[in-house]
Amino acid sequence: MIHSMTAFSRQDITADWGNASWEIRSVNQRYLETTIRLPEHLRSLEPILRERFRKRLKRGKIECNLRVESIDNHTSLRINQALAKQVIEQANWVIEQANSGSLNPLDVLKWPGVIATPEQDMELINQTLLTHFDLAINEFISARASEGENLTLMVTTRLASISELVAQVRQQMPDILIWQRERLSNKLADLRIETDNNRLEQELVMLAQKIDVAEELDRLDSHVSETNKIIKKGGACGRRLDFMMQEFNREANTLASKSINSDITQASVELKVLIEQIREQIQNIE
Repeated sequence: MIHSMTAFSRQDITADWGNASWEIRSVNQRYLETTIRLPEHLRSLEPILRERFRKRLKRGKIECNLRVESIDNHTSLRINQALAKQVIEQANWVIEQANSGSLNPLDVLKWPGVIATPEQDMELINQTLLTHFDLAINEFISARASEGENLTLMVTTRLASISELVAQVRQQMPDILIWQRERLSNKLADLRIETDNNRLEQELVMLAQKIDVAEELDRLDSHVSETNKIIKKGGACGRRLDFMMQEFNREANTLASKSINSDITQASVELKVLIEQIREQIQNIE
């Protein structure tokens, strides 16, 4: 099975410690490029996420976002009364000694350790986040596979059209050679030039060799067969398929350069159109 490089997935999380959501999206890229955006206090997850992406993906520009909406909603403040009392006593002593100033209660609360918040179980939070990340990446890969099926159908359909064109050209070649012989003979007759039959046959043989496209047609059939094998094998095959399109183009150009007939020229144009359509879609394949 082949996979597209274009996909999106989202996983929402609702837990006692708050709400969060994972979003993963990707577009075409020659290599694997991963951008991860996390809240600052969860940066420790980044190496783990990168490793999981690396193990499961080969190509694509990946964007992974974690949004945490209310992770502190269920926590409560707690004042260290003994420490606050000491801070007040010491502050009042300083004011008394200086014989100036006043004590701001908010300044007391800002003193380190006066306000304490219950410690959160970050191990549990991280585990929950990673569990839902795995669900998100599974859904993401499934979406890539689904789009890959559509790409497979599109590519194989056009490969079949290429095979049909090749068969048509191969079938037309004997008639084209006869047409070319008659055309040459008629031109010589119009010019009232008498020719030696042996000489005429030699010229026709040389011309037939110049316009012979059997080798190009055989290679096109071979390329179709090889491309279908690559697709059937699946995996990260986008680069190999892109190389095959270069080979297709080379044969199509040669076929066009040898054309002496409008039907062959038209077939060459249609062949290039099909190859370009395949090449555009292959850019989406991992």
